[in-house]
Amino acid sequence: MLRQVAEGVLIHESEFCQSNAVVVHGRAGVLLIDPGVLGYEMAALADDLRELGQPVVAGFSTHPHWDHLLWHALLGAAPRYGTARCAATVRDRLSDPRAKARIAAQLIPPDIAEQVPLDLLGLITGLPAEMAQIPWDGPKVRIVEHQAHAPGHAALLIEERGVLVAGDMLSDVLIPMLDLNVTADPIEDYLAALGLLEGVADDVDVVIPGHGSIGGADQVHARIDQDRAYVHALRDAHVLSDPRVGPLAKDGWGWVADVHAGQLQRLAQRSERDGTPG
Repeated sequence: MLRQVAEGVLIHESEFCQSNAVVVHGRAGVLLIDPGVLGYEMAALADDLRELGQPVVAGFSTHPHWDHLLWHALLGAAPRYGTARCAATVRDRLSDPRAKARIAAQLIPPDIAEQVPLDLLGLITGLPAEMAQIPWDGPKVRIVEHQAHAPGHAALLIEERGVLVAGDMLSDVLIPMLDLNVTADPIEDYLAALGLLEGVADDVDVVIPGHGSIGGADQVHARIDQDRAYVHALRDAHVLSDPRVGPLAKDGWGWVADVHAGQLQRLAQRSERDGTPG
């Protein structure tokens, strides 16, 4: 199931939305980032790691959306982390005893709902805000926290390997999806996040988006520029020319155009209500 993308860094791509689980080899085991999505995939991943003699010693969720908060019992009971704001958001959302049932009914596509195990959903520990890297016995993994896409969203820079795990950003199939529910200025939050990623981009040889294809060093700045151009177009109400939206979208990703239309509508409503862009 696993494919190496850099020294000591492997991925598994899920059948669901090209979701990328990331495995980073450490001294005593592996760090597992966003391990979803389908139950049999996570079980097979656990089997592969067991055959390699590599237990999971730490987990990390890049942000508080259901498909990045999953876990399987076969992966073990290693500590699972997220940023403090991510973990607080998860605790709040799961405090309602009906939350998992609502996620299964409203957020997970019906054709896979029975294949997604939710019993260990969101059991993450928030890392202190001053902690700039994941606490584990392996390569330094720097946490680049920002507020684009979701509260407490984090990209991870595996410095020794030149790998940027981007969470739900820098995708070749997904447009930037703004957090239009919580943040006061979703446009500026997203642009600021792209600025942070641009600040580390020169040290990156491989970019791993939460969904979509892995990019090489030649694509890191290009993906940042493409996402920035999309956000600018939203902000300025310009005509959009983005291959991820419309007839040029890859097969199976036509629904992204609906996401774009929804963002346009909600930003227009915010602007009309508040008298400000976005």
